[in-house]
Amino acid sequence: MDYSAFKDIIHGRRSIRKFTEQDVSIEDIEEILDCARYAPSDTNSQTWEFVVIKNREKIKEIRELTLQALQEKAEQAEARGFEKEGKLLVRSFGPYATAFADAPVLIVCLATPYQSKFRERIFEPIQLVPESVWEEEGIKSSCLAAQNLMLAAYAKGMGTCPMTGPVLLAADKLRHYLQIEPEKQINMVIALGYPQESPKKLPRKEVSEIVRYVM
Repeated sequence: MDYSAFKDIIHGRRSIRKFTEQDVSIEDIEEILDCARYAPSDTNSQTWEFVVIKNREKIKEIRELTLQALQEKAEQAEARGFEKEGKLLVRSFGPYATAFADAPVLIVCLATPYQSKFRERIFEPIQLVPESVWEEEGIKSSCLAAQNLMLAAYAKGMGTCPMTGPVLLAADKLRHYLQIEPEKQINMVIALGYPQESPKKLPRKEVSEIVRYVM
């Protein structure tokens, strides 16, 4: 395996918010999802599922649901005396939260309940951790799968943009609209398509700033 080619994929991936009109085939979607499913997960629990939306009108409807929830949050903030913050929420955060609107594909990433022989036979009988921790386990593995998906998409010439805005703002509306079961968590949405833009490489912290060695 060529390390330099792999590193180019890591360094080359960008968050894409503008897409061409080119369609993304079911075959290509299933190919990158095949890469997603080979992400590591705790005890091979594979706590991920994906809802793939290829209907552009439905994607725009999800945008409207998100904007509706955004406006509701802003009005609630203003009612509590945070008028400036409410306006900033709409003006500044709104475009980021709905940048998926023109994508030909929207993938909703779910985290399914974490189950394993260790949880059933050992962890739960002794109440090892609070119930909320198991929800976190599902999210962790789902995030690993999402990263595989995005890198695979970039390697195939496509662009992606992971977003949590629709989840933060409109999780309940999104759950109802897509008929997502209550036991499954909505982790993030990923816009997918062929990029119309080439964002520049943003600076990152130096390795020395994010690493501490214990020798």
